[in-house]
Amino acid sequence: MATGLYPEAHGVVGNTFWDPSLQKEFYYTDPDRSMQPFWWGGEPLWVTAERQNIRAAVHMWPGSEAHIGHIEPAHLDKYNGTEELPLKVERVLELIDLPGPLDPGAKVDQPRPQLIAAYVPNVDGDGHKYGPNSTEIRETIKNADNMLASLLRGLEQRNLTEIVNVVVVSDHGMATTDVERLIQLEDLINPDDIEHIDGWPLYGLRPKRADDLGRIHRELVEKAKGNPNIDVYLRDKDMPERYHFSKNERIAPLWIVPKTGWAIVDKSEYNVPEGKKNGEPYHPRGLHGYDFEHPLMRAIFVARGPAFPHKANSRVEPFRKSPSVCVSNTPLT
Repeated sequence: MATGLYPEAHGVVGNTFWDPSLQKEFYYTDPDRSMQPFWWGGEPLWVTAERQNIRAAVHMWPGSEAHIGHIEPAHLDKYNGTEELPLKVERVLELIDLPGPLDPGAKVDQPRPQLIAAYVPNVDGDGHKYGPNSTEIRETIKNADNMLASLLRGLEQRNLTEIVNVVVVSDHGMATTDVERLIQLEDLINPDDIEHIDGWPLYGLRPKRADDLGRIHRELVEKAKGNPNIDVYLRDKDMPERYHFSKNERIAPLWIVPKTGWAIVDKSEYNVPEGKKNGEPYHPRGLHGYDFEHPLMRAIFVARGPAFPHKANSRVEPFRKSPSVCVSNTPLT
């Protein structure tokens, strides 16, 4: 979302992946293996803004601490996944309240930003933990909604409602998992044949021996014939074009893609026969990363402000990456 590029173009092709040229592994929760600028291709919007002398502030947006393009936003808040939502509102309003460039109180090292990007991890985190249809996630969504209401009230109190554009987006939906929708990895492949496994819930496979790729692929295709809940693709042969997921060597050569709501697990993570026998629940309770055309994977786009002069409750028809968005006046349902 920050670059307008597909993963094959910007290079961050998964939460975890192996780069064969660098001989390094990217791991999204480990700053020592993810927050170096060489991982992050493309130009995020805060870098574009700063290049145009538009001051930017980034509040805990993933990837923003990686010094991308060696251009830093004017304000950068380090990620903290436990920050309370009211504090996020306070921080955004604090940035808005900074003196403008013509104000006598303006400080060179504390410019008022014209672009603020803020990330809220709560809905995603609790969606994984409790599932997207849980009582708990409803409370989490309510809290996020209250946070947005507080922000909008803050703008109204400052007479900025018709001046500031507010855009709320998500990067994915969420599907419920279940022990009845688990596939044992060891039933599909011999883990001893694999050097690296990338991605999740998709499984990108890099064989130890390049010559084994064809054999492993053929074996998986045969098993997929008896299992309608997985698809098997070779990156350079039959990966669906609409995925835009083939033109980068960081993308593993062979992929197992489960159907929405299904999960592939290795025995160290969850032994399917034993887990079912003992009544062990599977975690996470919610997953994403499936085929983006599935309705459960749809993200949201909600916007208000002078750049969006549409009637209240107008609805944006579903869209994919596009330079323009057509908005109808169809009321939301």
